[in-house]
Amino acid sequence: MSVGRRRDEGPSGFLVVDKPAGFTSHDVVDRARRWLGTRRIGHLGTLDPLATGVLPLAVREATKLVPFVEGGRKRYETTVALGAETDTLDADGRVTSRHEGALPDEASVRDALSGFIGEIEQVPPMYSAVKQGGIPLHRLARKGAEVERAARRVTVYRIDLLHFEGASVDLAIECAAGTYVRVLAADLGRRLGCLAHVAALRRTASGPFTIDAAETVEALDAAVDSAHVAERLVPATAVLGLPLLRLEPDEARRVLHGASLRAPAGAPMPDPGTRFSAVDASARLVAVLEVAPDRSLRPLRVLGSA
Repeated sequence: MSVGRRRDEGPSGFLVVDKPAGFTSHDVVDRARRWLGTRRIGHLGTLDPLATGVLPLAVREATKLVPFVEGGRKRYETTVALGAETDTLDADGRVTSRHEGALPDEASVRDALSGFIGEIEQVPPMYSAVKQGGIPLHRLARKGAEVERAARRVTVYRIDLLHFEGASVDLAIECAAGTYVRVLAADLGRRLGCLAHVAALRRTASGPFTIDAAETVEALDAAVDSAHVAERLVPATAVLGLPLLRLEPDEARRVLHGASLRAPAGAPMPDPGTRFSAVDASARLVAVLEVAPDRSLRPLRVLGSA
C-alpha cells in the first residue's frame, strides 16, 4: 500500500523579515521553513549577505502570487565608501584598486549624484545571480572568471544625500526593481575619479512591504516557541491591494476549476485589464481575476486559499 504525499495545509500569506547582516536570503528562507513547518516558501528579491532590511517571504499558496508583487519600487539607505573599489563592489569583497589622491568635496558628490537620476544603464556585477549561459555570474566570479555583460536599463527615482564626511557618503535611494546599489556606488566613484564601494546597505521598502512591518529573526525565533509566527503573516489581499470581489459558493467552485465568470447583466464593468482579488464567503482569496475584452472575468491565478 503506497502512502500519498500529505497535503501542505496551514496559513498562507506574506512574512516580512528584517534580514540581518551575514545571512543570505536563502538562509532566511531555511529559517522560515522551520518557523512555519512548510517548504513552500519563497523570497521576493535577493539581498546580499552584507545587506540588511526588508526581505518579504511568500508562504504556501501565496507563492503563486509572487509575480504580482515582486516588481515594485525599492528604497535603500546605504553608506558609500570613497577611495577604493572591490571585486564584489561592497565591503565583503577584496580591494582591487585604491585612489591615492585627494577625495572630492560634498558639492562634487552632489553634482555627480544628479547624473544618476532617471533612466540609466548598469552593467550587472560579476557577483550577482544574473545568469549567463545558464550559469549564475557569481559562480563564474568565484572561479576567477570575468565575462562580458550587457548593460541593462534601470530607473532611479531619487537620491538624497543624508550625510557627507570625508570618505563616507550616506544616501537614501528610491529605484525600480533590478537596480544594483553596488553598481551605482561603483559608477559614482568612477565618475568622481576616486573609486567607491558600498560599505553598508539597508533595504527599507520593497514594493508594498516596509521596514515598519518587518520582524527580526530573533523575534521570530522566539515566537516559534509559542506558535505565534503564523500570526505575523500579512494577508495576500492586503498585499495585492486590488478591489475585492466576493464570490457566491457556486462561482468560487467554478473559478477554482479555472473557469471564467460572466459579467453581471446590466452592471457597469471596469475596463478590460482591471484586476480583482476574488474571495469566498470566508474572505479567503480564491483567485486573481481580470476583466477580459468580452466582459468576462478570467482567472489569472487560482489559489486554494491565501
